[in-house]
This record gives sequence, C-alpha cells and structure tokens, in this order.
Amino acid sequence: MRDRERVTLAVCTIYSFRLVLPSRRKRAKIALRRGSAAVATVLKTAYFQILILLYEGATRGVHLYTYGHENSSRLWFPCVDSYAEPCTWKLEFTVDEGMTAVSNGDLIEVVFTPDMRRRTFHYVLGIPTCAPNISLAVGPFEIYVDPFMHEVTHFCLPQLLPLLKVTTRYMHEAFEFYEETLSNRYPYSCYKQVFVDEVAYDYRSYATMSILNTNLLHSAVIIDQCYITRRAMAQAIAEQFFGCFISMQNWSDMWLPKSISQYLCGLYCKKCFGNNEYREYVQSTLRDVVKYEEQYGGIILDPSQPPSPLPTSSSTPSSHTKHHEAQFYFSIRNLHTLSPLYIEAMYKKGLLVMRMLENRIGLELLLQVFNKQLSLAMNAAGQKIGSGLWSHMLISTITFTKAIFTVTGKDMIVFIDQWVRTGGHAKFHLSSVFNRKRNTIEVEIRQDATTQTGIRKYVGPLLVQLQELDGTFKHTLQIENTVVKADITCHSKSRRNKKKKIPLCTGEEVDMDLSPMDDSPVLWIRLDPEMTLLRATIIEQPDFQWQFQLRHERDVTAQMEAILALERYPTPPTRLALTDTIENEQCFHKVRCRAAHCLTKVANAMVSNWAGPPAMLAIFRKFYGSFAAPHIIKQNTFTNFQHYFLQKTIPLAMAGLRNAHGICPPEVIRFLLDLFKYNDNSKNRYSDNYYKAVLVEALGCTITPVVSVVQQGTSITFESLSADTKLVLEEVTRMLNLEKSLPCYKYTVTVACLKAIRKLQKFGHLPSSPNLFKSYAVYGQFIDVRIAALECLVDFVRADGRWSDLQHLLDIVENDPDPGVRHKLVGLLIQHPPFERAHRQRLDIPELVERIWGTINGMLSHDTRLRCDLVDLYFVLYGTRRPTCLPNPETEALYKPQKQSSYGEPKRTKTFSSPTPLPAPVVDTKPNPNPVVSKDGPSDIIIDDTLECVNVEIIAREEKIKEENMPLDLKVEPAVKPVVQKQEYFSDNSVSLPGMGQPGPVGFEPGMFKKDSDSKYKLDPAAKLKKKKKDKKKHKHKHKHKHDHKHSKDKDKKEKDPNKLKIKEETLSSVSSTPSPSSQSFGAEVM
Repeated sequence: MRDRERVTLAVCTIYSFRLVLPSRRKRAKIALRRGSAAVATVLKTAYFQILILLYEGATRGVHLYTYGHENSSRLWFPCVDSYAEPCTWKLEFTVDEGMTAVSNGDLIEVVFTPDMRRRTFHYVLGIPTCAPNISLAVGPFEIYVDPFMHEVTHFCLPQLLPLLKVTTRYMHEAFEFYEETLSNRYPYSCYKQVFVDEVAYDYRSYATMSILNTNLLHSAVIIDQCYITRRAMAQAIAEQFFGCFISMQNWSDMWLPKSISQYLCGLYCKKCFGNNEYREYVQSTLRDVVKYEEQYGGIILDPSQPPSPLPTSSSTPSSHTKHHEAQFYFSIRNLHTLSPLYIEAMYKKGLLVMRMLENRIGLELLLQVFNKQLSLAMNAAGQKIGSGLWSHMLISTITFTKAIFTVTGKDMIVFIDQWVRTGGHAKFHLSSVFNRKRNTIEVEIRQDATTQTGIRKYVGPLLVQLQELDGTFKHTLQIENTVVKADITCHSKSRRNKKKKIPLCTGEEVDMDLSPMDDSPVLWIRLDPEMTLLRATIIEQPDFQWQFQLRHERDVTAQMEAILALERYPTPPTRLALTDTIENEQCFHKVRCRAAHCLTKVANAMVSNWAGPPAMLAIFRKFYGSFAAPHIIKQNTFTNFQHYFLQKTIPLAMAGLRNAHGICPPEVIRFLLDLFKYNDNSKNRYSDNYYKAVLVEALGCTITPVVSVVQQGTSITFESLSADTKLVLEEVTRMLNLEKSLPCYKYTVTVACLKAIRKLQKFGHLPSSPNLFKSYAVYGQFIDVRIAALECLVDFVRADGRWSDLQHLLDIVENDPDPGVRHKLVGLLIQHPPFERAHRQRLDIPELVERIWGTINGMLSHDTRLRCDLVDLYFVLYGTRRPTCLPNPETEALYKPQKQSSYGEPKRTKTFSSPTPLPAPVVDTKPNPNPVVSKDGPSDIIIDDTLECVNVEIIAREEKIKEENMPLDLKVEPAVKPVVQKQEYFSDNSVSLPGMGQPGPVGFEPGMFKKDSDSKYKLDPAAKLKKKKKDKKKHKHKHKHKHDHKHSKDKDKKEKDPNKLKIKEETLSSVSSTPSPSSQSFGAEVM
C-alpha cells in the first residue's frame, strides 16, 4: 500500500494477520476548520474501508474502525471474502501505548514493544468464522465491563462513559431472553460493543463484537432515543446467533439469517415494549413492503431458483425468473447490485415471511427449528475442518426447509415457492350485503388488481372475522378465483335495542349505542386480522361500522385501519369518535396520536359547517392546562409516557388546521406561542428537547403560501410580513439562537428551526436563499443538523435551484468525509428529485447525466452501496431510457438539420476520411460506457424555432452526391424497396453504413437526386429482379436527374412550399458514381 494510507499490513494469511498502525507523531499536521473546537479529519485506505478520525484540539478522540457494505473485508486485508468460507483466526494489532485495539475473539495477551512505545494485542478466534465477519476498532476507548454479565465489555470514546452506562444497563436482558427462547447458550465466549463516531449505520454485527454509532448513546433523561437504541442493540445481539455464528451460504440466502434475527428481535421487543407496540410495528412493516412492491415490483427473497416448474413446459421456470428480474433496473442476484431501497424492503418482507411461517407451524416448533440449527452448528464448531461438518454453520433456503420438515414433519416447499421464490403480494377488495330474509351476509372478495405492479393472485384460505351482536365469529373462505362470493350465516338477530352489552373477542363485554345501526347484526368486518398473509386490503362498510370498530375493537391494527378509513367520512359522528379516542386513556398512545392527525383532516373538511373552537384545543387544555387558568400550561411532567407522546402530537396536529380561507386560524398560532411562553421544565426529570422541537415544527406547519399585496419584484422585508408571520419568525429565530448557547440533545431544536425557515422561504415569506443551509451542512456540524440542512438544500434545488446549487450537492455526494452523509443525501435526492422525469427543466442538462453516469462507472468501485444509490437516482431522473436532454445519436447520424442559409453561404457537411472503419460522426465510441455525447465533437444539430427548410448532403468515400431541397414525405411506395430509416449506432468497427447499395429513400418527389446517382443502383443485384412496373418508375426517376443540377434546384424551390420541413440524410453512394463538380471541389478541400 502507499505511504499516504497510514496503514501497513505486515503479515497476512488466510488464518492470521498482523496490522501495524502508525504513531500519531508521524501524522501530518491537520488544519483547523472554522467554527469548531474539535473537528475530525478522515484518513482512509486506498479502498476506503478503514476510517481514521483525527481530531485537532481533542487528540484523545482519535480512533479508527473498519466498515463496508457486507463482504468488503478484502478491501482492508487479503482474504477469501466469502460468507461460505469459515476458518479460525489469530489476529495481532500493534498500536500506540495509549490506544486499545478491539477485534474478534478472545484477547489472549497484550505485549509491549521493546521501545515501550507501542502495544501488541493478540486475539484468537477458535470458532470458524467467515472473513466478512472480521472487524477492527482502535482508539483511546474507555472500557466498561457489564456488571450483570462479565463476558460482555463495552467501549466508548473519552468522556462518554456516563452515557454508556445508562444506555447499556438493560442489555443483559436481551442475552437472557435469546438464550431462554432458543434453548441454547450464546455461541461465543465473549461479546464486545464498540461505540464509534461517524459510522454510516446504527450498528453492524461481527463475530463476538458489534460496532455501533455513538449517536445511539443517551442519558437517563432522554425518552425517545431509548426505544431506538434498545432495539438496535437487541438486533445486534440476535445477529450474533444468526448472521455471525451461522452465516449465509450464497447471496440468495442472505434473507434468511437476517429474517430470523429480526424475528427474534421482534419477540424481544414484544416482551420489552408490549404487544401493542409489536403489532403496530408489524402492521407498519407490512404497509412499507406493500408500498414498495406496488411502486417498483415484487420482491423475491431467494432468486437462486424459480418456483416448482410446471409439468407442461420445462422452459416456464426460466421465463418466470427472467420476468421478475426484468421488472427491476438492477440485478437481484447479488447484494452489490441491489438497490438499498430494495434491500431494506427485502429484509422487512423476510420478517413478515417468518411470521407467516410461525402461523403455519406454530411458535414452539419454529423455535425448535432454530434450536436444531444452532445445535448442529455448535457441534460443528468444535470439530476440525477435515470432519466436513462446518457446512452446518451455513444456512440456506434449502437446508432451512429440510430442517422444518425434520422437526415438524410438514413439507413447506409450496410455502417457500409461494412467498420466498415468488415476488408480489395479494390485494383483496371486500364488500358485503346483508340479506334480511335469510339472515346472512353476502360477502364478495375480489382480486381485480392482479395485473398491477407487485400484485399477484392468491389461492388459498383467507380468514374473515365478523363482530356480531352476540360475539366475534371467524370464517375461513377458500380463495380460488379472482372473484369469490360466499353467504355467511349470522349468529345474531337484529334487535331494535339502542343499548346493549356486546361480547368482544377478548372476552369482555362493553356497552354500545346501537342507534346508528341498520338491520344488519354485524357491527364490523375484518379481513385477515392476524396479518398472516402478505396482502393489502380494501374493505367497504358504512361509516358507523368503522366508528364502532374504532371505539370498541381492542386490536390496535384494527383501530389503525378504522382511523385510516374514517378520513373519507368527514361527519359529526366521525369527529366525535376521533375525539373520544384521543381522550380515551385505555387506548394505545400511537392510536391516539394517529386519531389526532386524522381529526385534523376531518375538521378541515368540515370547516364550513363548524362554528366552535379549533379542534383538540379543549382536549389539550383539559389534560395539560392549569386548574385555575386552563390557557396557562402546567409544568412539564413526563412521567406518564402516554401523556408525553400525546402532548407532543396534539400541537403538531392543530398546526395543520385551516379555516375557510385556507390559512391557519389566529387562535391556533396564539395557542402555540403560549406553549413557548409558559413552557417550564425546571421540575421535570426528563428532557423537553423533543417537545420543544415539535413546537417549532408546529410553528412551521402553520405557515401557508403568502397572499402578496405588494407589487411583483419588490424585495421582502420584515415590515412587509403579516403580524402572525412576524411572530412565527421571531420565535423560530429566538429558538435557533438559544440553541447555540444552550444546545440540547442531538440538536433537535436546530433541526426543527432549519426546516421551519425553509418553509418560510418556500411560501414566500422570506427571500429564498441557500446560504444559511450551506453553512449548517458543512462537515464538522452534528450529523442530524447536516442532514436537515441538506434536506432544505434539496428542497431549494427542486424549487428554485440552479446548476451551481445542484453541483454543490453532488460535490458532497462525491467528496464528503462522512459516508453516512453521502448515502443519506442521495436518498434525499431520490425522494425529492431536482426535476420530474420526462419534464424538461433547466436542471435537466447533459452535464448532470455525464456527472452521475461517470461517478457510477468510474469512482465508486470501493463503495457499492453509494453506487447503487446513484443508480437509483439515475433511474428516478431518467428511467431506463436515454435521457431526453441528450441528442439522439441515431438521429444525428442520419439527419443534420441547421438554420436555412442563403444560397451563397457554404453548407455544413460531414465527411469520412476512409470507408473502413467508419468513425462515428457524433457518438463517442470509447470503451467508457458513459452515454453522454462527447463535448469535444462539433455540434451537429442547430435547431431554431423558425426553421423551415434544411439541406441534405450525401457524401461517399471519394465521390460525393449533393442533394438539396428534399421535401419530407413519409408515405411508403411499395414499388421501391424501402431503406431502413432506423439506423444503428456508428462504431469504430463499422464496415459500411446501413443501406449501402440500396435505392434511395422512398416517398421523396422526383428530381431530388443528381444525374450521376443512377449508377448507385447498378450494384444492387436485387434491382434486376424488380417488376417492370418498378423498373418504369425507377427509369422515370432516373430520367429526371439528367437535367442540370442548378436548374432542378431552382425549379424545385419554385414548386415546393418554403414552410415544409426538409431532411438531411447521410448514406454512401456507389464507388462507380461520377462526382459532381461541386462535390469534387468540396472533397478536395476535405481530403
């Protein structure tokens, strides 16, 4: 490696290697950046897989760690970089005496070098492990041994130990849960957690250790981050079992260990956070998968082989696989070509498939399958490689299916074919009618969207659950066709009682007001309530049934579905049901928060018929207002987490209210400003940073487009703003300035202020300028602040940006030291592209195509994730076709339009110096796959709005035929053999132009060729076989060419309409053609 890489590999084999890190004394001087006391400078190896962070003014924070996209270990040490090649490891790392090297396996000893300046850490990993699961982190870490499990050690950067102790205090519970659930011990002898800075992901698991982001650390006063951090650490531990100890066998099996670890993590989160949180997480995951598949196409978890072939045709499976692969613009057979969006959705789908498997074989049997896999791997890990048992440490779809059959006796091949090797999901449309005479519900389930992207036909059982007056009844229907009708007998009789105790599925009885009901005894209908299928559902039922479902159904997923459906029914009963849900203390807090946002939409739809106070104002004052003065908010007490989340949500939901004029009511703005004024967190044990950030965000949501009363072109001043806008701007500015003096956790208030300022710009209250956001997006700012500023810059570029602004963002994508920022910025550009596809805009220029395409193909061989990000961006902007901003090489090779010149001006022509090989006149045919036309070549197309006529010149090797004033006629004459107008791209190995030796273009009027052009047809042997009628036409055509060229030219100009469009066509004439004088003179100049 080169000297500038600052990393030297001394000894390296497959089984052991030694890495020597340089001394800080030999590092180059680092320049301080403006406005930061300790700014990191990043040094990387040639392959960008070791990240070294150097902090000027805070040398205690210097550290490095390895990172990469899946199997990228070969980019920082020689190895067989495959998940299917496990081996044992002996690792030695020599570092400065003040540094600690953390790597895989057990730390055997630490030895000082003879000069006592360095230490060598010796690690041994006796369990066979593949190279992608080897990692390294070096730095002046503070070390914390877990007080509950001494085998677990935590590492963090200096001064972060208090946060580390709080963050990891419950981590031992995850180990205990997994060992108890799997009936197996943790497979390794130790576990290490290392928290580092500027990592591109929240966590990454390696054998016996995990590298996590420092931003996951939090203190005891933080509420929101706790959920995220505990889930991330639990997922990292689960991947120690399936992912590190048992790894994938092939790329097509990568869904399996990830899905199993996610499933185990979900069970742990269900134990920690409750069943409602777990079911809401599963529902949101299903919604995300459905959304992705309907937008891009069905996700195939295992593309290694198609589903079971049909007996009628052996070619069907391959065509099936090609069909699913063709729907994507990337290959789904290798991780390094997959879109990051696809990978994220694929892992989510894998979790859902694992839940479906649980539903089919049962939880206990599924856990026994996991236990069997771990037991076989444990036994194999203690054997030598010659035993041939190490294959048990690899998992694949086939071996997993066999393990299920061995444990349960059930053959799951059909299930695997249906949901793992086939992409897409089902979509059901349910409607029902009550038959009073027969006391039945006539249910119709349709699958009429099977031709849409990502949706396929489902065949199998489907559960329909009816809530009737006498209880809950489940009915299983067999779905075989796209339309299924069934008569379901009701167990209850319709009653006229207005109130009645109704038994629910949970066993409890509740009082219901049945006055809105019709004759049907059915209160509501649910489809697949346990989410045992990958499906989307549309249920048609009256609004009062949705209101019953929201009020009385105890399943949070049913309540979420009811809230989503009630958005379509803006009626007073709907408003009352949503209000009661928000006030209901027994409801899950996320249901109450969702109901608040739904109430905003319903209230806005009913604004013309509502004369009372703004929605939710009374609810907020009831919960959080003082007893003596409800408009004054009580001191913050976040001990009740449900009230905390609701207190954050209601102001944000109220900010979306609009009056009849489409603006936020003034009393809502005053209410929000009062929340700032009376916010008192002095006696609260928890931080209010997230609460204040939501209040700033709510102020931003009150902003509406300005109604201009000043003349266009007048500059925006503070005096020209409305009174409410002035108050909003003053409060946002005050909070932003206060944040600089008293920063809060993760700068959440700054993030909200930047977004609010961008909204003020976007809606015309402030001058639109990117300078503020550029200053917050520079390297050295906290990453969340940078991402927020970049989000504002992306929005600015989409609305008002110029090419220089977009170039600034592309510079960050290519050169920013933080890999996480580069990835997230491209993600923002994908979500909010600078322009819409196929809509010409000033940023849709060839330079952008060239830059993105060049970056994809020439600069990111080391970073496959960022390369795939840019491929996604290219697809969003241009699709799979040639960008419309680029000139078409086919057209340029055939036609050469230009402005009509006077007769005395020379015509622009194109010549070829030799017949073979024929260089492309327009297209750059270098090996570089860049599709952009070379900028060095001359511009061949000059288009003007007043273009009426173009000249055509046809030039051969040595003889040139000049054709002018050819009127366009696209009518094909069957008497003449047509020339194929759609030409291929010219390339360096071309022998001749398409159409060589064939008759000229058909449909043109006689007299447009020269008298010498008839010799061109003599070489065509097919011309001798023409019919007499064709010969006559051809003779007549040739005869008119015997007139003088100038005479025919002047004659044609008199006869033709000067407004007709003329074409320029380039082809080769026969070698025997006699050149015209004008062509000879031009050819002499060129030759």
